[in-house]
Amino acid sequence: MPDKITAAPDGTLHVPDEPIIPFIRGDGTGVDIWPAAQLVLDAAVAKRGKRIEWLEVLAGQKAFDETGSWLPEETVTSFREHVVGIKGPLTTPVGGGIRSLNVALRQILDLYVCLRPVRWFTGVPSPVKHPEKVDMVIFRENTEDVYAGLELEQGTPEVKRLIEFCTKEFGWDIREDSGIGIKPVSITGSKRLIRAAIEYAVRKGRASVTLVHKGNIQKFTEGAFRGWGYELVREEFADVAVGWDDCGGKPGDKVLVKDTIADIFLQQVLTRPEEFDVIATTNLNGDYASDALAAQVGGIGIAPGANINYVTGHGIFEATHGTAPKYAGLDKVNPGSLLLSGVLMLEHLGWDEAAADVVRALEATIADRIVTYDFARLTEGATEVKTSEFAAAIVERL
Repeated sequence: MPDKITAAPDGTLHVPDEPIIPFIRGDGTGVDIWPAAQLVLDAAVAKRGKRIEWLEVLAGQKAFDETGSWLPEETVTSFREHVVGIKGPLTTPVGGGIRSLNVALRQILDLYVCLRPVRWFTGVPSPVKHPEKVDMVIFRENTEDVYAGLELEQGTPEVKRLIEFCTKEFGWDIREDSGIGIKPVSITGSKRLIRAAIEYAVRKGRASVTLVHKGNIQKFTEGAFRGWGYELVREEFADVAVGWDDCGGKPGDKVLVKDTIADIFLQQVLTRPEEFDVIATTNLNGDYASDALAAQVGGIGIAPGANINYVTGHGIFEATHGTAPKYAGLDKVNPGSLLLSGVLMLEHLGWDEAAADVVRALEATIADRIVTYDFARLTEGATEVKTSEFAAAIVERL
């Protein structure tokens, strides 16, 4: 019988054989990519003797049209009660209201890790010479930094008061016609993010964790993120990990924790990507880095994403691209991002065999040059297929 997933106090999940999982179909191309992803996920879990009871919940344009709310409280409650969910791309309202539906869900449920694995699948067209060297997992802090939304608009009485306060109290010289944003970076937010990255590296047998920051300029936020990371290694992980300065870059059988400046990182992932493994970084850096890395292995159309709280076990898995409304209903776009986000969801549930089956079948389909239009136009000898046909081809190869 279908039943809810539950989580123990330490975040460990109890997953029934027929879990109820809420999903948001998504706006725009969500009408195409969700049915394709669901087809493959259902076939993969059925092969392993499992079944998912899908529960549709609303957010975005469809929610607004039907309920008058972009993010109904019932949707938030469902994700909270069912612990694990998945979603397609959502329209962000223009003008007032919610700044971003995706950011709102992350903050409301305190999904502090944005998990973005980046790897190349054989046959996927790439702009770089050696995409096979890119195999990284990004842990992006998801709740603070400039994405906290602590901004004041230029010309308002509120921003005028803040500028006057900062001038009087700190001697800061801020132009009177400025907008102001606050960038909070906390010990709590930083350490729990870096902790999750190190635990992942240990669990998965990864060689290193790189702290990516702009601490040379932003010393008390990004620089502090770096410092707190090394402090955490010494406090909690001395038996399994070691910082670069404490081992001279020779970690033995421990996970090596090192750091690099964000702009240098964006150069070196192009020139020597094999030196990077697990990445832990602040919110804005993680946004830039994850999309830049995705471009090296085929673009965000095939880049998965997850938003996870490892303490409570909650997770929402999502397509990382936009809604692309001009393609909606054409059965044309690549469902890879949402499908591979579903793979991350299966791994979070502990259904690793089903997850691996999907990845192998996807790789086999692409290797056979059966691809959607985005890859077909860049692949010699490709057979261009529709979204639904691509999903069917993957199922055939499960």
